[in-house]
Amino acid sequence: MNKNSNYFEVIVGTFVLLCTAFFFFNSFRSAKVSSSTGYFLIAKFDNADGLNAGSDVKISGVKIGTVEEQILDLKTFRAALRLNINKSVELPSDSSAKIVSEGLLGSKYLAITPGGDDENLKNGDEIQFTQSSVNFEELLGKFIFSDKDKNNENK
Repeated sequence: MNKNSNYFEVIVGTFVLLCTAFFFFNSFRSAKVSSSTGYFLIAKFDNADGLNAGSDVKISGVKIGTVEEQILDLKTFRAALRLNINKSVELPSDSSAKIVSEGLLGSKYLAITPGGDDENLKNGDEIQFTQSSVNFEELLGKFIFSDKDKNNENK
């Protein structure tokens, strides 16, 4: 091997390492990974279908937090979600939460509707007013089968 090919390999290797480092740091920056934490709230649902750890928590379409953990309450057999809410957002104690879809086939997120109470929720408090996820397959099945029942009654 000659000296020129060794220099070329070092230059190419350095270029590959720099490109890898650029993509690595750019992916973390675009993923909005932050080390700041907010406060935690609990919300319990009869059906939390479609939500997982990492799902968004939004108010008016603006992300204010994430779902940190999803567990089963063994006393009530309801899904309990642990939410990490941005510390700059203060939610009134009568706020409500519901699981909604971003579109007909989109992913689901937790939508918070702020209440009007003067007291705010604190770290570890529970959101009392919740609405569970709508199961579109079940809804579609009811629509289809109720239509068949109506046709059979007319005959």
